[in-house]
Order: sequence, then C-alpha cells, then structure tokens
Amino acid sequence: MDLSASIVLRNTITMILAGGQGERLYPLTAVRSKPAVPFGGKYRIIDFTLSNCLNSGLRKIYVLTQYKSDSLNQHLYEGWNIFQAELGEFIYSIPPQLKLSGDWYLGTANAIFQNKNLITPDKAKWVLILSGDHIYKMDYFKLIQYHIDKNAELTIATIKYDADQSRRFGVLATDENNLVVDFQEKPRVPIEIPDQPGFCNVNMGIYVFNSDALLEILEEDDKNPNSSHDFGKDIIPRMINQKRKVYAWNFIDENKTEKPYWRDIGTIDSYYAASMDLISVTPEFNIYDRDWPIRTFQAQYPPMKTVSHEGERVGRALNSLVCDGTIISGGLVERSIIGHGVRVNSYSYITDSIIMDNVVIGRHARIRRAIIDKNVRIPEHYEIGFDPEKDKKKFTISETGIVVIPKNMILE
Repeated sequence: MDLSASIVLRNTITMILAGGQGERLYPLTAVRSKPAVPFGGKYRIIDFTLSNCLNSGLRKIYVLTQYKSDSLNQHLYEGWNIFQAELGEFIYSIPPQLKLSGDWYLGTANAIFQNKNLITPDKAKWVLILSGDHIYKMDYFKLIQYHIDKNAELTIATIKYDADQSRRFGVLATDENNLVVDFQEKPRVPIEIPDQPGFCNVNMGIYVFNSDALLEILEEDDKNPNSSHDFGKDIIPRMINQKRKVYAWNFIDENKTEKPYWRDIGTIDSYYAASMDLISVTPEFNIYDRDWPIRTFQAQYPPMKTVSHEGERVGRALNSLVCDGTIISGGLVERSIIGHGVRVNSYSYITDSIIMDNVVIGRHARIRRAIIDKNVRIPEHYEIGFDPEKDKKKFTISETGIVVIPKNMILE
C-alpha cells in the first residue's frame, strides 16, 4: 500500500503501557512506577520511549498509568506537554477508570481493552502499543510502514537474543516471509532460529495492530474466563491459532553501534549496569547523538560547579556524569552519575555510584557502589558500601552488592 508518511502518522495512535509496579527495582519503585524511575542523571526511563515517538513523528499518545503514578503524571505534565491540540496532537495520561467493570487493569491486553473507546477505527487505522520501561532507540515509522506493506493485522518487533537469555521473554518462530507460525511465552526450551543455532527471535513488547483487528481480538479475549488478558500469553497465541496475519519485524537500531541495544532494566543490578555503561569511554548506548535527541524535563538549575580550597580540599569529578545545579566542594567523585542539585562536601569520596537529585554528602563521608535516591542527607563521616554486614542491617543490597538508599530516607 503506497501511503505518504503524513497520512500514516495522522492515522496512527500510540498507547504506552506505563503502569508497572517494578517490584524487582524496589526500593527505587517504593514511591513511583517503574517508567518514572530516574536514569542517566537527568532522564526518566519513560523518556526513551517518548523520545522514540517524537523522533518517529508520532504525536498522538496515550500513556496508560496505574500504580504510584503521581511522579509519572507530574513528569509528563512538566516535560512532555509540548503537543499542539489544534493540530490533532496530544499526550494524555490515562489511569484505570473502571469503564467496563469494577477492576483495575488486569493485564496488558485488558489495559487496552478498558480504553477501547480511544481506538475506534474512525479515530485511527493503526495502533502502536509500547512499553514505557525499556531503554532503546527505534524509528517506529519504519515498523508501521512494514506492517502496512505486509498487509498484516499484527506486527511484532523482534530482536535476536542468545537462547540462554531468551527464557525471560516471548520467543517466536517465522517462515521465510516473516509470518509468525509459533509463539512461546517465557519457554523453558526456546525456539531457536533455524539457520542460527544458539539464538532466538525475542518479542520486544512492541506491536502494531490494525485497529479493527485489535478491537475484535480484545473482545474475544474479554469473554474468555480462562484468559490472563496478556498480549504474550493470550492475544498473540490466539491470533496465530486463528491463522491471522501476524508478522515479525526485525529490530533496526537507531543507536548507531555495532550491537543492537535494547534493555529491560527490571532489577537493581541490571539498572546499575545500564547506568554505569553511560560513563564508559565508549558507551553501548549513545545519549550524545544529536540526530536522535532524548527529551526530558529540564528544571532551571544553575551550571554544575567544582570548588577547591587550600590544601587537600580539591573538588573533582573524574569519568562521571554530573548534572546541573550540583556543587562538588572539596570532594572527589569517580566513575559515578550525579543528579541535579547535589552537594558534595569537603573530604568526601564517591565512587562507582548513582546519586540522585538534591542529595547532600557530608564531610568525610565515603560512598562506594551505591544508589542513593532523591533528597537523602548523608551525615559527616558516614560510610556506605564498605561494610556489607553493616549495610545489610539498614539498607537493601542487590545480588551483586549494590547498596540502595530509598528516597527521603533519614540517616543518623
């Protein structure tokens, strides 16, 4: 089908699933949903999906929220209220409203079904469904155009993964034309790519539906008392069993690196590893690409500042990301990510850590391999990350030993 880009984009709505509790990211998710968790100093996780939308020309966006959505809603209002309603553009936060029952969103598919009034065919021919908690760069228009060219009813974005790692995801098999012929959700023995043993095609949780096909299959799913109302567990297998036109689209990475980058940072350790990658000499994920800008809310902070005093009090930041408003006064920061408005006082030492907004590091304090959430005040001479047994009595510690201090915690 030969359609112009403007027609396709005008007739596509985007629905971002952003209600996840993110239990494995606790305590970073103690007061916020997973998509609202800060990442890379100045961003939130959802900024990467939203920036993909903006860079793809998609400007009709619904963000489906649920758990602990205050922080996310505030961020959307402050940082993403940029669309022109008179041109048909919008971004709306959609909480559960008990439109069709007395239930909250019961699954990914049910979240869309409860908002079916927003996706009627007269409003959109195509529906792009995304997750708000992944880090990657994708031109969604390429995916939508492929969907149209294939005359598909559903197109699934896929990425090649090692078979050993694929058990955590949905895995699919295709024929020579990329028609999906089999799908397994989190299989014990995943289907490998026939000519590439040891590798699988993994579902990225990115879907393009024809709106009429989506509404039809969601109605069927809602009537099934045995369904978990999930795209991976129920909707995709049902469509394949019905011999519907379900195609796979191989991920085209806009990150401009040798290995495709897509991260589901679902645990403290994976969050820490993805964050630390940003300060490496050649990061796997490039946040400095001006051809693919990543947008976020920019508060009006003054520039970052280092202050040195006489003697040993030298304010330094080495191999680190440091955000606006931060003052490093006579302390040393190494291989760390420092958020906005942080104060690092004299003789303090921070290494291999993530320090979020408005944290104060007291004199002579030492921080190592830690994640300190917003608004925490570290007392003078306090140590974190040097005595695991002592840290375990007060804080959450990940499998690899990352110490996590929750937001607003008062330390004594």
